[in-house]
Amino acid sequence: MKREEYLKKLYSNRFDPQQRRAKIALWKTLIEEFLQKHVEKDSITLDIGGGYCEFINNIQARKKYLIDLNPDSQLFANPDVNVLNLDILNLTEQDKIKERFDKIFISNFFEHLSSKEELIEVLLFCFNYLKPGGAILIIQPNFKYSIKEYYDFIDHQLPITHLSLQELLYTIGFKIDVLIPRFLPYSTKGRPASSNLLRLYLNFPLLWNFLGGQMFIKATKPL
Repeated sequence: MKREEYLKKLYSNRFDPQQRRAKIALWKTLIEEFLQKHVEKDSITLDIGGGYCEFINNIQARKKYLIDLNPDSQLFANPDVNVLNLDILNLTEQDKIKERFDKIFISNFFEHLSSKEELIEVLLFCFNYLKPGGAILIIQPNFKYSIKEYYDFIDHQLPITHLSLQELLYTIGFKIDVLIPRFLPYSTKGRPASSNLLRLYLNFPLLWNFLGGQMFIKATKPL
């Protein structure tokens, strides 16, 4: 089975249509209540590994791009999203990207990488393709606070904490603007999904300290 076919089958089985609709509603709330504040509406924004396009379809930006190996991404993307089915770990394929970005968003992607070396390559890609003053926004399972559930998904391979990711971002040359070790709950799969509950949760950061299993980081490429 080819890698693209495997990914297509894996993710179509993980969330049924009803769960995907619920996830879209949650993403809209997350963007309205939190993420849009970090993405200017006149920005050029890239979503890496955005799968079903929940973020890139709903974020407001002047130009929008998505990079994902899953061929189904094109089916889910809105008409204003430029979809690139390429492997950012392949330098030859990277050369196909002519744009430079104001914001790069990555959610639940790093844990699928097979090694620390691949993580370094992805972050170097982000650093090189961001404009000076541009920022990377990361939502990522934090192994420190999700250790019991981290490997419940078969494609999770690389354990990362906010401290290890912070160290790597500094080493590459990023400046950390925002670091929230405990932000969102680890996963919505198998749990009640409610936009109203999420809105309430986002507006009471004290709850994050008890329920947060994912981190949020905003890091800027210096001018």
